[in-house]
Amino acid sequence: MSERSEKITFPGALGENLAARLDLPAGAPKAYALFAHCFTCTKDIFAASRIAAGLTEHGIAVVRFDFTGLGASDGEFANTNFSSNVGDLVAAADYMRANLEAPAIVIGHSLGGAAVLAAAGKVPEAKAICTVGAPADPAHLAHHFQDSREEIEAKGEAEVQLVGRPFRIQKQFLDDIASQKLEAEIAAMQKALLVFHSPVDQTVGVENAQAIYMAAKHPKSFVSLDDADHLLSKRADAVYVADVIAAWAARYIDAGAAEAAAGPSAEPGTVVVQETGAGKFANAVSVGGVHALKADEPVTYGGTDTGPTPYDYLLTALGACKAMTMRMYAERKGIKLERATVTLRHDKIHADDCAECETETGKVDDIQIEIGIEGDLDDATRQRIAEIADMCPVHKTLHSEVRIESRLSD
Repeated sequence: MSERSEKITFPGALGENLAARLDLPAGAPKAYALFAHCFTCTKDIFAASRIAAGLTEHGIAVVRFDFTGLGASDGEFANTNFSSNVGDLVAAADYMRANLEAPAIVIGHSLGGAAVLAAAGKVPEAKAICTVGAPADPAHLAHHFQDSREEIEAKGEAEVQLVGRPFRIQKQFLDDIASQKLEAEIAAMQKALLVFHSPVDQTVGVENAQAIYMAAKHPKSFVSLDDADHLLSKRADAVYVADVIAAWAARYIDAGAAEAAAGPSAEPGTVVVQETGAGKFANAVSVGGVHALKADEPVTYGGTDTGPTPYDYLLTALGACKAMTMRMYAERKGIKLERATVTLRHDKIHADDCAECETETGKVDDIQIEIGIEGDLDDATRQRIAEIADMCPVHKTLHSEVRIESRLSD
């Protein structure tokens, strides 16, 4: 599993809300990838979840989503087609651009791979395109409906069995896949392409990989998946795909430059906070030109959770100051303090719920602090050390009049 995983939603091509999952690495993402699942599958199929988990281990964040009418997404599958899938992909990239970071890597499995090839030119930031077991022509799907073709043509729709489940297929779906011509779009997409395919794929023959590869311009690469099945049901196959994508894409995504551009340099005695451009709220922090930090907001607040929040840093400053003050007092008095621990929590409470507060209306900031003192000390000494913690400079600053003057730089 990835280090962190969050549920997100965004509107798809047909206006329905699409369910998605954002898988994040442990640290700041080197890049973002967008994953499109196979026909009638979901974002949580083994191949999707395992590839996403593998990419997060390489520092790449992944957004995977359910196409309209599938999985947890809204809408009716019968109203969708290949063109709407492409539209959903573009909508996902638009959401990422506005709220996270535009995808540098776009990956598609099976029909999702064909959709990725069709959508690649509509995602300008995408530099690396990957397909896994993808058909070269969406019309490849038509053979699934041969037994119901006459009913679909006559009645406009029919219920068909796909992977053991009933789906309603409309004539417009067949008309749409028949009208798609991917060869020209593949040749014109001007992106690095990596084609994965198993030579023993019984669902989409390996000749499709050859057709995709021949239609594409360089740079392009092909990786044989040996004895893998179409759904990559063996964990080792999905992990292998993730490892190869991460190594291959590093040549085309300039993650290092993005990190460098996000790092300001502060003069001694100053702090500089600068937006990184990677997400709505992500900021790089330079402290005196010596210490580099990150600041962000959680995904639930529209951020990408690449660093602590501003209030996290406020509590950090207060807690660190208290711990240092207790240490200095103990050393000055010769007290055998083994270790001090400060646990802080911040909240907003209604003023009328606070009997000690001077403010009578609205909300006030409430900081709860727990002092932990380790060592062979009597109760009176422990109590005195805890009282000294409240005399730290940052605590006094928060309780005193503070003058803040802002000006626009030249």
